[in-house]
Order: sequence, then C-alpha cells, then structure tokens
Amino acid sequence: QLSNAQVFNMIAHKASLELFDEAGMKALVKKSRAMTTFLEDLIKTECLIQTGYKIKIITPASIDERGSQLSILVQKKGEELFKKMTEAGFIVDWRSPNVIRVAPAPLYNTFEEVYKLAAFLSECCFYQELNNKK
Repeated sequence: QLSNAQVFNMIAHKASLELFDEAGMKALVKKSRAMTTFLEDLIKTECLIQTGYKIKIITPASIDERGSQLSILVQKKGEELFKKMTEAGFIVDWRSPNVIRVAPAPLYNTFEEVYKLAAFLSECCFYQELNNKK
C-alpha cells in the first residue's frame, strides 16, 4: 500500500531525529558503552549473593558483542524480582523462563539512574537472602 505519511507522526519522528542529530551518534554510543559497563561493574561487585535470587550476567563480557543491554539470569524467583523492579519504576524486560534484560538509554538515562538500579537490585538480593536464612 502506498500513501503519504501521516503529518503528526512525521512531526514527532522529525523531532526525535533532531535530538539524535544534536547529541551525535558517536557521543551516544560512547555514553551507552560507559553506562552499560558501569552497570555491569556495579552488579558484579554489589550483587554477589549466593542465595536469594542468585543472579548472574549472561550477556557476553565484550562490549562489542553485547551492545547496550545486559541480560541477567535469575536462578530463583525471577518473575518476582522482575515485578519488584517494575513496581519500583524501572523499565526492564522479562524473557521467559528466567532472564531480566536491562538497557540504559544514553539519550535520556543518567549515570545516577544506573546506580539506583544497581543499588535497588543489590537491596532486593540482600533481603531475599535474609528471608531465605529465616
């Protein structure tokens, strides 16, 4: 089917492209890689819990192979953790049967938000570990 594009859709699209052009793709890729690496480092150092949710990053370690997302394998109660994260306002993706994907968006996410996500994840894992010990 051929037709003219809808005007209002194209206005929004044009505005979006202007934002990307203003920021610059090289800068966005650089920030994206930095944010994803920062998140990976935080999860690896702050969420080393052997019980509780038992999480593990399964995305390739190479930044060239993984892009801007991290896939987190949740070995116990993954959907419960996913629900807690979304209820706390984090936009994450659930992949059955037990993977949560997170992807900082460099155009509108901040390093502070990445830190808050990792801190929340660490807190959830810690409290789940405590509950398992009771």
